[in-house]
Amino acid sequence: MTSLDSLVDRIIGDDKHTPSSSSTLDVLRVLYERVLRIDPGRPDDPGRDRFLLSKGHGPAAYYAVLAAHGFIPEEWLDDVASATSRLGHHPDRIASGIEIASGSLGHGLGLGVGMALGLRGRSGSEPIVYVLLGDAELDEGSNHEAIAYAGATGLDRLVAVVIDNQSATHGWPGGIAARFAVNGWSTATVDGRDHEQLERALTRRESGRPHAVVAVVESKWSA
Repeated sequence: MTSLDSLVDRIIGDDKHTPSSSSTLDVLRVLYERVLRIDPGRPDDPGRDRFLLSKGHGPAAYYAVLAAHGFIPEEWLDDVASATSRLGHHPDRIASGIEIASGSLGHGLGLGVGMALGLRGRSGSEPIVYVLLGDAELDEGSNHEAIAYAGATGLDRLVAVVIDNQSATHGWPGGIAARFAVNGWSTATVDGRDHEQLERALTRRESGRPHAVVAVVESKWSA
């Protein structure tokens, strides 16, 4: 497998949003290498886990991970956001393995709640829905509604992963995890660069409760 760093380096231009990409790389790597049940040969398999990138700004790391795992050709990384590219400044469903169009922050968790609720009604094995958010997205009111609804309905196949790079304007008393816990979610706060901690937190389950993982990385504002 081609190294992720070299794949990310193939994406050039000001719209790469390097800090945003870097903050998500380790979480994405753990998800796709150790956690998600997704087959690039069958990207639309009804039994697959769902991954929603709500933090759709600067998706360079996401594109690199998709290429590394065979969802998209590596050469697509060489002209991201060009006039003829299939990969835009924000992800959309034109590429294999991408579940939702994203980039308008604050929509992903609501979509994840709806998806988890719909999947709950199906017979057979129930996929898990993972939603990757940025901490600043939690300032959006739509996320407050999604968090409350998921907790009230016990969507225990829903996992929210929040990248905490200290970029939120408002924050929450007691920290990000408290925002979810007050609405009945189970939570874990981990080092967002530690793959073992991430794997343990991402695979944790509690019956009848959605789960939130807060992955703490270096501040967006650090040098």
